[in-house]
Amino acid sequence: MWYRWSCSAFKCRAHAYLYRHHLISTLRDSCTATRFRSVSDMGAIGRQTVNTAQRLKSLRELMRKPEFDVKVVVVPSEDEHFSEYPAEADKRRGFISGFNGSAGRAVVTLKDAFLFTDGRYFLQAEQQLDKNWTLMKQGLPDVPTWQEFLSKHLEEGIRIGIDPTLILANEAQSLKKSLHARNSELVILRQNPVDVVWGTERPQRPKNRVFVLDIEYTGEQFSTKLKRVREEMAKKNATAMAVTLLDEVAWLFNLRGSDIDFNPVFFAYAIVMRDSAVLFVDENQVDDSVKIHLGQEVSIRPYEEFLPYLRSLATDSLVKKDEPVLLGDKTNLAVVEALGEENVIIMPSPVAALKAIKNPVEIEGFRQCHIRDGVALARYFAWLERKLSKGEKVDEYQGAEQLAKFRSELDKFMGLSFTAISSAGPNAAIIHYSPDPNDCAMITKDQIYLCDSGGQYLDGTTDVTRTWHFGVPSDDEKRAFTRVLQGHIAMDTAVFPAGTTGYIIDAFARRPLWEDGLDYRHGTGHGVGHFLNVHEGPQGIGTRITYNSTALKPGMTVSNEPGYYADGKWGIRIENVVIVREVSTPYNFGGVKYLGFEHVTMCPMQKTLVDLSLLTANERAWLNNYHEEVFQKVSPYLKGTDEVALEWLRRVCAPV
Repeated sequence: MWYRWSCSAFKCRAHAYLYRHHLISTLRDSCTATRFRSVSDMGAIGRQTVNTAQRLKSLRELMRKPEFDVKVVVVPSEDEHFSEYPAEADKRRGFISGFNGSAGRAVVTLKDAFLFTDGRYFLQAEQQLDKNWTLMKQGLPDVPTWQEFLSKHLEEGIRIGIDPTLILANEAQSLKKSLHARNSELVILRQNPVDVVWGTERPQRPKNRVFVLDIEYTGEQFSTKLKRVREEMAKKNATAMAVTLLDEVAWLFNLRGSDIDFNPVFFAYAIVMRDSAVLFVDENQVDDSVKIHLGQEVSIRPYEEFLPYLRSLATDSLVKKDEPVLLGDKTNLAVVEALGEENVIIMPSPVAALKAIKNPVEIEGFRQCHIRDGVALARYFAWLERKLSKGEKVDEYQGAEQLAKFRSELDKFMGLSFTAISSAGPNAAIIHYSPDPNDCAMITKDQIYLCDSGGQYLDGTTDVTRTWHFGVPSDDEKRAFTRVLQGHIAMDTAVFPAGTTGYIIDAFARRPLWEDGLDYRHGTGHGVGHFLNVHEGPQGIGTRITYNSTALKPGMTVSNEPGYYADGKWGIRIENVVIVREVSTPYNFGGVKYLGFEHVTMCPMQKTLVDLSLLTANERAWLNNYHEEVFQKVSPYLKGTDEVALEWLRRVCAPV
């Protein structure tokens, strides 16, 4: 479990270090600590195929029983909080299909089984799915979405079952309408059939200690955040707001936990009323420090009472059509059913919008944690280069472990922000690859090595990707890397008027790649939480139309990560975290503010992979200036502690 921890509480730095080291070591050795763990503790995402024949047979037997009586079951990836990384107990889609990528949806009929996922996971799914499954590659021509498949490709007049806690309320309403046109029905399952099949082997949900994140890191008291939420409620004359996403609950109350791998959150719901608030959480996870922190302003109730509490609000007429409950657009159907459709307003979550814009304390935290993170990265890449130059063997998993070790030695380190993508050669072409400790490739001097990794710190979250070649890269590799670099620079230096969305500027990063007929099957940027989820909405940069709904605003944090992947050969990605900021322009057409980005990631980019003949003078200047900034900010931490890494940093940051 994690306890409240503030290094400033210690008067002696030596004692603080010893306490921190002991805490991390203890937690990593604890079988209940499921969140902030090393690569070895977490285990890696393997590529082995699981035989799902018996699981599917058992599921179909249940589907035929009177208490279910459905011909189709939909198995989403998400839990009821729509967490990107569900707890092991909530990985139902992974259990039934054998595919453990973070995005996908299973559709099981009485005869067939289909797995829908996007381009990030095509290769992984092909390797993991057994012969019982058909892979549906979403985004490719003539491949329907899972919703279109249900409403247009299956027979008419059938019953399709789904757990109401695992489908968005808006999504369910839309699906019901499309199914009705074909005389089919979306059936609400009161018991999840996959849970029945899983039985006693299904893991228990973690219930780890919740701790307070001090004001020195949050920059704002939770009471002020509640006030701002109530101001948003007043605009809709809402009597309450139900907060269902775990990162929103954690942010709102300045609390953190360790119930979800990589995300410092805990299982909870919240209801914000006009003059009070309720936090629904297992009381065993909350100690006196949290209760003192919340004071009289927030009452605590058991996690399981959330839906019954909502039903009581509706039954007692405490909510009504003209004084509704405000729900975020990522609220599940079960919540709406508890309150009644007529008593709710569903809209983009005000909490998400408030959380997305970081305050000055959070922004400075991002700057500082990325500098420290850059120290670990410099030490790792210097270490790896030295090992390979001596002919020593290092595999992908060992590399990820060593990087995690270097990060764990940093001040304010709390864990990894996701499983490291440590990938060599063909594995680098698998966008969300991560090495299996029992079966992974060696990192060699004659292949591309792509490393996408990140850390969680008390003052921020990091996410950085670098692509290296420790030998002599091919002309194709250099050209592709240079096009990716040019796209990265184009985004980093972009200037755009206030009100612009990430959907509009996505093409900035792709234009250099398009010149060579290249592209990539993922977004250019995602929001990044502050010591929260490494992937955060609603902001983002990409081709998804949803990104056109949220304008980029000063204080938002996003990644900048164009790439290119040659299937079966190699992959390239360059990623920095950037902060949206106001910029000065010679003119001000329309009287609007103009915005740009401040990069905070501090890690060199390999110059020997760059085809300098393709760079413009401005791009070359950007690369030199960036490397000078990296050296100036990171090198002081290496002096006297790791002279080998310091000399490596000096060499790789030298101007071209």
